[in-house]
Parts: sequence; structure tokens; C-alpha cells
Amino acid sequence: MQRTEIFWESGNSLYAVFRTRIGFTDDVQFVVDEKAGFIHVRSASRIGYWDLGANRKRIENIRKEYNALLQEAN
Repeated sequence: MQRTEIFWESGNSLYAVFRTRIGFTDDVQFVVDEKAGFIHVRSASRIGYWDLGANRKRIENIRKEYNALLQEAN
């Protein structure tokens, strides 16, 4: 995705920073829990209390793209 930087990736975890067009920074972490069959996601803005739903929209777009890739693989 545009304005995204992956800071580290280790085993079942990934930490990335997303920057909005106007300069806000959001920290996002993904942790794969293979036993439970889940990907845990934490997405948080560094400043402010409300982001007009930007974090949720971004994560939902990532989820849709991931599910599409899974469909293609099967």
C-alpha cells in the first residue's frame, strides 16, 4: 500500500507504519495465530482520538485483499 513502511517481520508477526496523505501516522501489528486460525490485528493512531474511521477502513481493505488472495490460491 502507498505510504506504508514495514519495520519488522518475524515468524508470525509483522509491524508496519502507515502514513496518511496529510501526515498522520498509524502503527499496525499483525500476529498470526495458526492454532486458532486467526490473524490478530492492532491498529492505532499515534495522535488524536478519532480518525474518521480511517484505521478501520484500511484494515477492512487489507482483509478483503487477503481473502481475495486466499480465494485465488484455492
